[in-house]
Amino acid sequence: MRLWRVDDVMTSDVVTVREDTLCHEIVDLLVRRRIGAVPVVDDEGHAIGVVSASDLLPGPYAAPSGRYRHVRHQGLAAVARDVMSRPAVVAQPSLAVDFAARLMRRAKVHRLVVVDRRGRVGGIVTRRDLLRTRLVGESPHEPGPSALPPRRTADLT
Repeated sequence: MRLWRVDDVMTSDVVTVREDTLCHEIVDLLVRRRIGAVPVVDDEGHAIGVVSASDLLPGPYAAPSGRYRHVRHQGLAAVARDVMSRPAVVAQPSLAVDFAARLMRRAKVHRLVVVDRRGRVGGIVTRRDLLRTRLVGESPHEPGPSALPPRRTADLT
């Protein structure tokens, strides 16, 4: 019996941004695509960080960190490199869902960037994705991944 893996539940059509993407453009992406975060990638598509909605919220909603002082003064003129969490917390597609959940807890993150062997972004998996496996059983083949409720995915533009 094969256990659930990250690639069974991840979103593979993931929207990414570059380090120099303006924060107001990231806000627009998050709102239009109804997503909570975007991986930040370098020129080769390697994951270097993540910008989440929390990173873009001012005041008490943002996690306490020195990186926000700079952003408060620039507002949404700041760029991804100013607000992103780094390094990106990553997982391989073959990682078991239970291990992915432990990694999220340990790293205190809500999502993992799924990368290939070269570190290039291939997807994203969230806590909600991992929870969906609890609805259908121990194995993706009992009754099968098709039993999962539909997953809203973001399409690339």
